[in-house]
Amino acid sequence: MTDAQKWVERFPGLSRLEPTIKQVLLSRSAIIEVPKGVTIFGPGNSPENMLFLLDGTVRVQQVSDTGHEIVLYRIQAGESCVLTTACLLAFENYSAEGISETPIQAAAIPREVFDQLVSQSKSFRDFVFAAFSKRITDLFLMIDEVAFQRLDVRLADKLLSLSDGQDTIITTHQKLSVELGTAREVISRQLQEFQRRGWIEQARGSVSLLDRARLEKLADHNS
Repeated sequence: MTDAQKWVERFPGLSRLEPTIKQVLLSRSAIIEVPKGVTIFGPGNSPENMLFLLDGTVRVQQVSDTGHEIVLYRIQAGESCVLTTACLLAFENYSAEGISETPIQAAAIPREVFDQLVSQSKSFRDFVFAAFSKRITDLFLMIDEVAFQRLDVRLADKLLSLSDGQDTIITTHQKLSVELGTAREVISRQLQEFQRRGWIEQARGSVSLLDRARLEKLADHNS
C-alpha cells in the first residue's frame, strides 16, 4: 500500500478511528490531483464528495453580487473543508468557491459513504464535528476582524503574515483587498500611507517591508 493509500493516518482524528471504519474510508476513497488555479467548487454546486487535503492549499472565498471578494479561510494539508461538511450535512449547495492555490492532492470519499459513517460511527461523527466547530470559531474571529478591527492594523498584520520572514511579498492591491474583504482603492490608500511613513516600498506586483518593527508594533493592536 502506498503512502497516498494510507492517507487516513495523516489526519490525527481519523487515525484514531476503529480499524473497520478506517478500512471503509480507505477502500471507498479515491486519491485525486488538481493543478494550481482550478475552481474545485462554486456557488450553486452540490458536493458529491468529502475532500481531505493531503498536499497543497485551497482558498475558500465568497464573492458578492457586486463582485467584491473576501477570503473566508484556507484549507491546508491535513485538513478538511468546513463548507463542504456543512453542505453535506444540510443537503445544501455551495455558497462560496474553493480554488487551488497550489497543485493539490486530496482523498475524496463519496457523499453516500460520508452519510453512512456520520450516522453509524460515533468516532467519525465526533471527528467531523470537532473539525467543524474549530473552523466555525475561526470564521467568527474573521467576521470580528472585518467588522470591528481597524484596517491599518489588519493590513499590517496581513503583510507580516504573508512575508513569512522575507523582506519582499509578491502580491497586488487587488489580492490584498480580497484577503481583507475591502475595496482595492482602500488598500491602495493605506499602502500609500505606509509608504509615506517609510514602512514599505511598492513596486509592480510586490511590496517590500522596510520597517518591520513599526509594522509589528501596529499589528500588535490586533492582539
